Amino acid sequence: MNLFSKKISLVLVSALIAITGCTKKPKRPDPSATVLGQQGGAGGLNPTDANLSPTDANAPGLGLRDPNGVIDDGHTIRGLLKPVLFKLNSAGIESAERAKLQEAKEYLDKNPGQRLLLEGHCDWRGTAEYNLGLGDHRAGACKSYLQKLGIAATRLETNSKGNLDAKEKASEEEMAKDRRVELVVIKQQ
Repeated sequence: MNLFSKKISLVLVSALIAITGCTKKPKRPDPSATVLGQQGGAGGLNPTDANLSPTDANAPGLGLRDPNGVIDDGHTIRGLLKPVLFKLNSAGIESAERAKLQEAKEYLDKNPGQRLLLEGHCDWRGTAEYNLGLGDHRAGACKSYLQKLGIAATRLETNSKGNLDAKEKASEEEMAKDRRVELVVIKQQ
């Protein structure tokens, strides 16, 4: 084989590897095979925890949970502030949802030692890349709105979970709840 034929062969083999290596979509794990999905004694981390569920106030690793579903793990508080919901494929904040951000601003005004993590989520539809980007846009929209209300950018963090926490093949009602930005309080340490 001459040098030109070797180069052509190398290019074709490289292209074939690139095409076949990039077509697989990652497979989600079965929830029952994950630590949090194992409930009712189905082999959790600690056999003594077999009778605890994630809603128990004494469940390990989840922090203290009050009857309203607020979880305080010592570093963050989840569920204290209501999530901001979004329409499908949108990062625009609806007027009805702005009141939730106003409540978050009032909370931060009363608690100057705390910050907010704005965690963007999407429903299960769409590619992982698209949903991560959309979750980021949603979190950024909430951050911008809170800044316009007078909250310093140093007190706001954003993160996108995309569709990582979304229920696959969910109902319309469940998907509407997946399209959100969680307002997670970060305690100063």
